[in-house]
Amino acid sequence: MDFEIYCDESRQELFRTRRAAQGVYVIIGGIWIEAKKRTYYKNLIHQLRERYRVYGEFKWNRVSPSRLDFYLDLVRLFFREEMRFRCIVLALDEMDAVQFHEADEELMFYKFYYQLLHPWILDLNRYRIFVDMKTNRIPDRLRTLKRVLSNANLSSEILDVQALPSKEVDLIQLTDVLIGAVGYAFHNLRTSDAKRCVVGEIERFLPYHRIQSTWKGEEKFNVFRFRPGGGW
Repeated sequence: MDFEIYCDESRQELFRTRRAAQGVYVIIGGIWIEAKKRTYYKNLIHQLRERYRVYGEFKWNRVSPSRLDFYLDLVRLFFREEMRFRCIVLALDEMDAVQFHEADEELMFYKFYYQLLHPWILDLNRYRIFVDMKTNRIPDRLRTLKRVLSNANLSSEILDVQALPSKEVDLIQLTDVLIGAVGYAFHNLRTSDAKRCVVGEIERFLPYHRIQSTWKGEEKFNVFRFRPGGGW
């Protein structure tokens, strides 16, 4: 089967600044869909846009009381349809680029992208991976990621790893909303009633009614809390 993966990140710039490290999380996530359903999902999101008159970019940082119903319906759409979400949660104070990543924060970032994607690259399938556009110090990072994923998954095919502008791709924007909610929960924030409502709507669909680390085999809303020293 052919699959597409739409990826985004939250707070990744903190890999470079290393400020306010304790209790701060970087999150990388993606939505997996069957490629043949892309247009169907785009149309569903377009219908929500029309219903709520949301014509610009939607993302976690734009969740507000005036747009709350739109974001709640986005969450319901995700859980109703055959989409899957996986993210990796990285505690900044546990990351050591010097010791483990050749003192290269950008290399570290893409290694964790690999950790996000590799477990859900399954045999005999074909994948196209789309990430939000960003400026890399080394321009061939995505080609390298494609090559490494291909070498690690010889029974599947990585057709492409491509950067797209998120403001033009609704499924990347939906990923932004989901990873934003995960980050909001992990940081124990209480800054916005509207965002708390979106988090609560997600948690309503989860087995433990809470955004938290999930077991490895969770297939719908998978949250991998990375721990470099092992453990629970």
